Amino acid sequence: FDVLGREVATLVNEVYPVNGVKEPGTHEVIWGASPVNGASGVASGVYFYRLTAGDFIQTRKAILLR
Repeated sequence: FDVLGREVATLVNEVYPVNGVKEPGTHEVIWGASPVNGASGVASGVYFYRLTAGDFIQTRKAILLR
């Protein structure tokens, strides 16, 4: 989300087949914020990301510098 609350991208939105649970451990997602196929890239600035797992929801801040 940008600072105005607009959704910029959805990085992961999956339901896992084994009881709806992903294997424990470290997981990584790379956000390609650069232009792809003629689309404009994401501008430098402050963004927020939200992690949701069951009843757990956490929002954190990320800064994109180009």
